[in-house]
Amino acid sequence: MKMSVQARLDEESEAALGRLVRRHGWSVSKVIREGIRLVEQTHAAPPRRRLIGIGKYDSGIADLATNKSRMEDFGGKSMGRTRRKPVRGTAE
Repeated sequence: MKMSVQARLDEESEAALGRLVRRHGWSVSKVIREGIRLVEQTHAAPPRRRLIGIGKYDSGIADLATNKSRMEDFGGKSMGRTRRKPVRGTAE
């Protein structure tokens, strides 16, 4: 894909561009393309964080994350509950 770009440079940037063209013997376009590549490399987006352990263990239960009945009594022992809570509207 070819694209034309028009940019207004201040005196300092224009002087720097001229120095780079003379020093490397490149065209103005090549200096600008190389500059864009360098800026992209130095300001790259940080890598996405991954949660440790996701997808690492298989319980063998296909609907573990979506079936609410699978979560009944989850954490009951650590909360001091050893038996199931009664269903609303019924007495024990």
